[in-house]
Amino acid sequence: MHILIPVVALGAIGLVLGVLLAAASKYLSVEQDERIGQIEEALPGANCGACSYAGCAVLAAAIAEGKAPVNACPVGGAKSSEIIAGIMGVENSPAAENVAVVMCRGISGAAQKKYLYEGFEDCDIANRLAGGGKACEYGCLGLGNCVRVCQFDAIKVEDSVAVVDPEKCTACGLCVAACPKKVIHLVPKERQYTVRCISQDKGAQMKNLCSVGCIACRLCEKACRFDAIKVKDNFAIIDYDKCTDCGKCFEACPKKIIYKKELPNEA
Repeated sequence: MHILIPVVALGAIGLVLGVLLAAASKYLSVEQDERIGQIEEALPGANCGACSYAGCAVLAAAIAEGKAPVNACPVGGAKSSEIIAGIMGVENSPAAENVAVVMCRGISGAAQKKYLYEGFEDCDIANRLAGGGKACEYGCLGLGNCVRVCQFDAIKVEDSVAVVDPEKCTACGLCVAACPKKVIHLVPKERQYTVRCISQDKGAQMKNLCSVGCIACRLCEKACRFDAIKVKDNFAIIDYDKCTDCGKCFEACPKKIIYKKELPNEA
């Protein structure tokens, strides 16, 4: 009897607590918008943070609450935003697709060195040592910080310069943020021409720093009939709102630092 009473008492307490918990879960529960799960399924699940939210689940909730647009995920692209727009019952306005481009072609042999860097394979550390080993202070250091943050295997280092695979790139922007030299830019994916140099050194000085650097000769600017390319701070910048992809700047550049993207039928 002495054992039975405590057992019965504990059982009764457990039963009462169970009933209370069941009641609490029923009456105090917060119903989740079923669209959140549907939106999360439409997202790529990369959890890369490119949307500025802490993962796809958080972004899905923000979209469902109207705090984020349906095209907030740059990785999912037009297909993802179209599905999410259908879930939300709104018109889809897909954002223009971009691609990361490394604005430097200062490979070994082309870019001069001011010292031999033999430290950690880290661009941030090298940049703290007098701007890194390359003589051009605006050049890619090629130590792979961008490679390490890319979740899509879309960027690698070839001959001391980072190179982006446009077919794999999702324009998440993580490589852009990781580069201490800020030589990685997002440009419209549909455009054919990009300038691969952002050095602000004067032309005469650039000739001694890198054989493939922009010398600010303005021949590209003079060749363009649409006022779409300008030399500013000693390097050429394309205004893609004006650019027609005519290719005149590409043909005029004596240093061949304006690159043309290979189209499928040209590859």
